[in-house]
Amino acid sequence: MRNKEEIKELLNHFQTENKEVTFDGEAIFSAYQKNDDHQSLAVKILSIFGGVLASLAFVGFLFITGLYDSTTALFILGTLLILGGIFINTIYNTTIFDTVSVSSYIIGLIILVLALFKMEMTETAVSLICILIAAVSLIIARSYIIAFASVLIINGAIITLITLNKNFDFIHAYISFLALIVTAVFLKEAKIISLNPLFSKLYNPVRIGLVFSFLAAFVFIFLDHEFIKVSRDYIWVPSVVIILAILYVLSHLFQVLHISEMKQKIGIYIASILILLPTVLSPAISGAILIILLSFLVNYKTSLVIGIIAFIYFVSQYYYDLHFTLLTKSILLFSSGILFLGLYLLTHKKLTSNEKI
Repeated sequence: MRNKEEIKELLNHFQTENKEVTFDGEAIFSAYQKNDDHQSLAVKILSIFGGVLASLAFVGFLFITGLYDSTTALFILGTLLILGGIFINTIYNTTIFDTVSVSSYIIGLIILVLALFKMEMTETAVSLICILIAAVSLIIARSYIIAFASVLIINGAIITLITLNKNFDFIHAYISFLALIVTAVFLKEAKIISLNPLFSKLYNPVRIGLVFSFLAAFVFIFLDHEFIKVSRDYIWVPSVVIILAILYVLSHLFQVLHISEMKQKIGIYIASILILLPTVLSPAISGAILIILLSFLVNYKTSLVIGIIAFIYFVSQYYYDLHFTLLTKSILLFSSGILFLGLYLLTHKKLTSNEKI
């Protein structure tokens, strides 16, 4: 809906169809205006990066002033800054206060982590505390910027736990889990936001946070560091899960594109499986494709762009990966091109036919 006139026209249409239906027009217009004034995701992400830079500068200041030497001072200051960041973001909802709140929140978390390490806590315990703080903040703050940051912190802490315990192969199971969660969150939007008012407020930041976390987890697989080596023996596990998720998403796309003939469905399933088989060696590519299909299905442009960018990056990464032969790389590029050309032709044909009707 582009403007208030369209909203009013839609409400009048519903009342014409059923005169017993009543609406609170002022509340609807107010909610629309609030949503219309809401900052874009790009602005929010810039706010987070600004907060990160401010956090690093402030932590550097602590080292210079000597405050770092006092564990008690660090613990108290970190706790106050975290609470202050949550409090500010709960009351105010503007770009300036978003930047202030996320800066306070991140600075507080960094300072608290430093205090916990000075208390000689283990790295595993500190990671678990970070997950707990982020989860509580997610529920209490109920705001976009803190919720988004909290999701990233939780997933980052989980990957940190995997690294600290040297269970690198567990990343395959974690990526598979994220693939299922992301798919469920996208496809069950209506049910999720209708369960509780809290879920409706947290849905958008949690969804985009999961998208970033899901795609970022694939970078972990590409790492070939002295201390981080992920075995490729089980790399097929997340690939199989993601491919199954893609096939499930296709079943929903059939309804949107009005594909009802069984022969067409079976043909598309077979073609999709054949095209996706080369990506078994690189679940990151099929993961990006999953995000693209989900975003197209629910018409979520932000994650669609993110998925396309991730797809281009992962294909480039895969192509230059020396673990695979040139033939494998060529097959991947060829099959990916066929997949997207097929999707374009299919959707273009169906959408064009719908417009004519």
